[in-house]
Amino acid sequence: MSILRKILERKILIGLMVVLVFIVGAYSINKLDKELIPSIDFDMALISVYAGDMPVLDVEERITQPLEQLLSGTDGVESFQSNSATGSSSLYVEIEDGRLQDVMRDLEAGASRLEAELSEVQFIEVFPMSTDQGFEFYMELSNGSMDELSNFARNEVKKRLEALASVREVRLSGIEEKEYVIEFDRDELAEQGLDMNQVIGVLQQENVAMSLGELTEEENAPSLRWDTAFHTLEELEETMIPTMNGAIRLDEIADVREEANQHSSIAWKDGSRDFILIEIGRANGYTQLDMAEAVRAEVEAMKEEGISFSLTEIVTEADYVSSALDGVTQNIIIGGMIALVILMLFLRNIRATVIVGLTIPVSILLTFATMWLIGYSLNILTLVGLGLGIGMMVDASIVILESIYRKKEQGFVGMDAVIKGVREVATAVLASMLTTVVVFVPVGLFGGDFGVFILILSVVVVITLVSSVVVSFSLIPSLAENFLKLKRKADKKKRASRMIEGYGNLIGWLSGKKRRRYSMIGLFFLIFVGSIVMTTKVPITLMPDVYDRYAEVGIELESGLTPAERDEIVQAASEKLSTVPDVETSIFLDNVQLLFALINMTKGDDITTDQEEVNIAINEALRELEDEYPVKSVGMMMGPTGAAPIQLVVKGDDLSTIQELGDHLVGELEGIEGLVNVGTSIDNTSEERLLVLDEDALEEDGLAASEILGQLQGAFSTTPVGEMDEDGLTIPVVAKLDVVLDNEEALEEFEIATLTGTNPLSNYMSLETVHSPLEIRRHNGERYLTVSAEMEGRDLGSVSRDVQQVVADFDSPVGYSVEMSGDIELQQEMIMDLLIVLAISIFLVYFVMAVQFNSLVHPIIVMSVIPMTVIGAILALLITQRELSVFSALGLLMLIGVVLNNAILLIDRTKQLRNEGLTVHEAVKEAGKNRIRPIFMTTLTTVGGMLPLALATGSASAYQAPLATVIIGGLLFATLITLVLIPSVYLLFNDVGRGVKRLFSRKKRKGNTSVENAS
Repeated sequence: MSILRKILERKILIGLMVVLVFIVGAYSINKLDKELIPSIDFDMALISVYAGDMPVLDVEERITQPLEQLLSGTDGVESFQSNSATGSSSLYVEIEDGRLQDVMRDLEAGASRLEAELSEVQFIEVFPMSTDQGFEFYMELSNGSMDELSNFARNEVKKRLEALASVREVRLSGIEEKEYVIEFDRDELAEQGLDMNQVIGVLQQENVAMSLGELTEEENAPSLRWDTAFHTLEELEETMIPTMNGAIRLDEIADVREEANQHSSIAWKDGSRDFILIEIGRANGYTQLDMAEAVRAEVEAMKEEGISFSLTEIVTEADYVSSALDGVTQNIIIGGMIALVILMLFLRNIRATVIVGLTIPVSILLTFATMWLIGYSLNILTLVGLGLGIGMMVDASIVILESIYRKKEQGFVGMDAVIKGVREVATAVLASMLTTVVVFVPVGLFGGDFGVFILILSVVVVITLVSSVVVSFSLIPSLAENFLKLKRKADKKKRASRMIEGYGNLIGWLSGKKRRRYSMIGLFFLIFVGSIVMTTKVPITLMPDVYDRYAEVGIELESGLTPAERDEIVQAASEKLSTVPDVETSIFLDNVQLLFALINMTKGDDITTDQEEVNIAINEALRELEDEYPVKSVGMMMGPTGAAPIQLVVKGDDLSTIQELGDHLVGELEGIEGLVNVGTSIDNTSEERLLVLDEDALEEDGLAASEILGQLQGAFSTTPVGEMDEDGLTIPVVAKLDVVLDNEEALEEFEIATLTGTNPLSNYMSLETVHSPLEIRRHNGERYLTVSAEMEGRDLGSVSRDVQQVVADFDSPVGYSVEMSGDIELQQEMIMDLLIVLAISIFLVYFVMAVQFNSLVHPIIVMSVIPMTVIGAILALLITQRELSVFSALGLLMLIGVVLNNAILLIDRTKQLRNEGLTVHEAVKEAGKNRIRPIFMTTLTTVGGMLPLALATGSASAYQAPLATVIIGGLLFATLITLVLIPSVYLLFNDVGRGVKRLFSRKKRKGNTSVENAS
């Protein structure tokens, strides 16, 4: 206590330190970044390849397999999964810890080489999986002709916004893009002795712009450039093509014209395409709020300059950030005020309330300063952690102040009262803090991507608690010495004494007879066993949904759909969404095999329906498309990959057998209540005609297979020729033939040029019908099938139990296996990680208390309250029907440290009284009477501080409400039980100890008697 005495003698130092904390804390608040979720890179990457209408088997062979070979040879890649479909390939790559950047560089280099080698590949994207969304600010440009809108979007909006430091990229969807099409006259080509590929080669050689070198002997050594690149449509038409009869112009053998680019990005708003969607991505080092502020200022500047178009916001992530942060901040302030009111009701002393109330802002500012120093931001996780810490933040201050307060009530004054009061509870306060802190030490063992979120939240809670204890041991004693005054009122003291005496009589009754306390312990044990049964009734999920009046939906389409068919589907989807209550606008983006929908909902006073109900109504409305249109599935985009939550993986050698097993599993899953959209990854197959060449006929006419292919190219799809730079705009140039081959008869009659003339294609080939899957999935190069389903009306926990039963009962043939994947697998991993973390946390708590109390028995007595905590938490979740998720599981972990604080106060005081000479029964009774007031005060202030979080309904409520509910339920129940259970268990161990001593003393007496008789 010499340190405390020195602190009390230097109150000016404490005062100046508090001022310093206020200054640094206020500064750090302004410096802390504000964002919805902290920027976290997961050890995963996604490779997306788009290849037009390339068949799925070709995609697998020519794109997926080379990329898999690249991944297999890349150091740092742990595993990978691929998904090949018509015209696209996606690969999800799992990377070793800390190797993300190195692997990304290798993947980007390899992908660039593949893109250069395959002309059919339109583009390849390689990007890491992270919490940062690709685009976080959406706007629409409308009220004008598409040509004018496109020009304005390209030349003004895109250029000006991308010039902002906080903007990484601006993507325009729905913009009118053009391409130059060269349609060759096949008869003219034949007459001139040319084929399409020869002419394309000439054009590519002509379309060149390059530097040849430098004229070093000339002044300033000017560079010499070659530029025969095309810059206008006329230049392209006038290009001279060499033939056997002399050079001719391109427009003599082909029709060169401008057309709308078939690969242009397409977007719809409420079914209309008369607008342009502007997607804005954030640059590294900037928050959503930074980008939103800069973009809005630039847009406002455009409007002030005068534009005739409508440029408005659709979805802005920054608004959700502000709303969520404001909501959590408000809840923290309300929680702190509730804690002060509770303190005032117990102590009935304004000065005591002011002292504790002052510690809250000091502790919070000290926490902010620490967060700033370690590089944390203000986000949902850190603010929820701070909110949880608010209630516990005043625990140490209350215990210390109440002890000083009681010493002053006993007649001690000044420094003597402070030192005696602090000395009495110092051990208990430090032990309480250490037990709460060490609970979070093994949190880093949480596996998977969710462990990062839990670790961030845990660190903030630990910082908050340590800050509060530092403040309570310095500021509270300094203020309490002279500022804390007592106002004695007999009636209040009598009322308080009546409650304390009543509790003391209860403990005295329990300690009177052994059967009473043993029966009480047995009753609590039965309650605990009963609560274990109730755990199956608690809803379980992995990550709670964020209800921000906004939804993202994916509509998976069948392959081979025309633009008109896609437009028809969007029109039908928009019409169905118009009937859903609270749906304000819908934006659809065409993304090869998927229609991606951004759905905005009403906000504020216009809300008539909860978002959970709106989400269900959206799903039900859009799923009606599956029966009426070529739509494979509809579902909310969930998780980092947007995958269905329920997935079973079927592996084996034979694809047909795998498909049979998959179909059988689909039938089993369709019988489970709450599962919808059940299907396999190869539900359907596409019919293809394979050209089987007659090698003898080809040899007889002196033809090679490549010549047949060369003459067929351009008859079915366009062939890339190159690009043209026209007025700063890059325009693709493609070529095709004027022949339309849309049926087998036309194909067979297609004339093939030979050395002796022309012959029909049927002379050299026959057609064979083959069936190929629409989608092929592979894991580390091995084919597999996925059975997937989505949930509706049930939680993940209850559904997963039914799915696990299906898998357990399923009889797989030898060589084939069925494994669970998706959210079920992640849930099982989460539960196992949680159990391991709980076990390690409990051991660490025992270790700290054993060292603190210098006893192996006392920690066991204190920890006997932990099972009661589980009962309260389960009851709270059942009553509120809130889900047990990653965050509410963290609440359970936190409760281990929190609920032990009260038990530590009781046991520590009991030990002190035993050392002062009181009997065990007297010590237990007196300790309860001494500690019941601080126990109730700390419990109720913690509950009061977390109550606003539990009742929150804002954007962050899905994260904070279940966590706060678990802590409130567990803490209230455990506190009431602690006051009865801990004394009973303490007396039980005392009875056992006395019994063991009597047994050994009896044996010792018998041994002495035997020795005496022998002598």
